[in-house]
Amino acid sequence: MNIILIAPPAGGKGTQSELLCSKYNIAHISTGDLLRAEVENGNTELKKIMDAGMLVSDEIIFDLIKKRISSNDTINGYLLDGFPRNIEQAKTYDEILKDLNKDIGYVIELNIDPELAAKRISGRRSCPKCGATYNIYFDGMKPTNENICNKCGSSLTKRDDDNEETYKTRYNTYLEKTKPLIDYYKKSGVLYVVDANGTPEETFKNIEDIVRGD
Repeated sequence: MNIILIAPPAGGKGTQSELLCSKYNIAHISTGDLLRAEVENGNTELKKIMDAGMLVSDEIIFDLIKKRISSNDTINGYLLDGFPRNIEQAKTYDEILKDLNKDIGYVIELNIDPELAAKRISGRRSCPKCGATYNIYFDGMKPTNENICNKCGSSLTKRDDDNEETYKTRYNTYLEKTKPLIDYYKKSGVLYVVDANGTPEETFKNIEDIVRGD
């Protein structure tokens, strides 16, 4: 089972990636993780590029992706997180799959109402001591006492960029950069759109209905 997961900010991609990889025993592959692992393994040239804040070339990304999806631990499949990011990457990825005789599998778009996603962002609170997370807008996620962690009693904090204005900018950027990619996979007949407006459990069930063919 191979999956490409596409989602806007606060669309639940991280949660669904974890659930899918755990349930189906598939590898989680993100370009960020691949680059960091390559640097840790002694790639000094890549380290220089990343330390300088320069963009890593597509060629390097493609080589890492090709090597990773050929690994033994992808025998049950894998989930691609954050790749491809544009049509040119998608086309090259198609060529890589052809060379390796692999199937693209499922391209799943998590569709969420932007106002709901904005609330997920702006209502997010976290505990700086124990790491517990909350959301002041959703029942079941609110702290029992306002701005106090249920677990350790510490005062909760909010990130400076967790606000609706910043989210709208991030969401519009996502639409601008990702819509052509979504259209590309839609025309290819491999795109599945999942309603991600419900709970994580409801969203996961919607995804399972697709991958199980229900």
